Amino acid sequence: MTGPATLDDTVPDSERRGLIGALPSTIRPLASLMRLDRPIGTWLLFWPCAWSVALAGVAGKWSLFAWLALGAFAMRAAGCVYNDIVDRDLDARVERTRLRPLASGRTTVRAAWALTLALCLIGLVVLLQFTRTAQLAALASIVPVVAYPYMKRITWWPQAWLGLVFSWGAIVGWPAVTGSLEAPALWLWAGSIAWVIGYDTLYAIQDIEDDAMVGVKSSARRLGRHAALGVGIFYVAALAGWSVAIWSVRPSLLALAALLPAAAHLASQVARANPADGAGALALFRSNRFTGLLVFAAMLTVGLSAPA
Repeated sequence: MTGPATLDDTVPDSERRGLIGALPSTIRPLASLMRLDRPIGTWLLFWPCAWSVALAGVAGKWSLFAWLALGAFAMRAAGCVYNDIVDRDLDARVERTRLRPLASGRTTVRAAWALTLALCLIGLVVLLQFTRTAQLAALASIVPVVAYPYMKRITWWPQAWLGLVFSWGAIVGWPAVTGSLEAPALWLWAGSIAWVIGYDTLYAIQDIEDDAMVGVKSSARRLGRHAALGVGIFYVAALAGWSVAIWSVRPSLLALAALLPAAAHLASQVARANPADGAGALALFRSNRFTGLLVFAAMLTVGLSAPA
């Protein structure tokens, strides 16, 4: 006969070691809500912001990178907490997420909302550093952010909605430098949306069985055994969008060549993707922080060398 759950049954290993394990036990559940031990999401949210600033030429506003990094950290953390509030019942039914603080009852919804508000206040401080156009662009993201957790219940392509949200920084960074929203930023945004759909499809592979059990939709379930091909198609679309963005700033084949390292890295991901290997797909997903760095290097090179 199975006895009641013990502390060891309800507290994940991630709260007993590493960064979160070093914190006081009373705040570890809140740190877990923020995914403090998983910075990959912050990197993936930050990179489109950084690309846009870099391609715009920076114009001496190097501090923008630091402000955008802080904003990416705060808003990604706030998004994770909000997502867990909305999904707490679903999370309790999925093996990978059942030990999340809200799903397991280790913290309260009230505490989670308070944490969300505190993180949004940090985001507000960051917002005040931008130009008016960039502020308005950033505020326009609120509606798609709020709607995102519900998309997996509505459409087979919640990854596309995540693409809208996680790529939004591309249309904030450019006007933060130039004061206006222009075509290159929109092409960066479009390319980033396709990139997000690709890498989040890889992420969703690990949850295919659990998602099917609880009725959650995803691009990985929709694509099935063709998931690797689908990821490849979206990566090609991403490279196309980034290429148009670069061409609109510096119409040169040499400038486009700056994307070749990123293209090779994405091709390597597609070649190794296996819809039957959840652990391998997760590793490929995480490697996209390096993709972001390669694209950043390309955008910075082009932005700093483009004619004034």
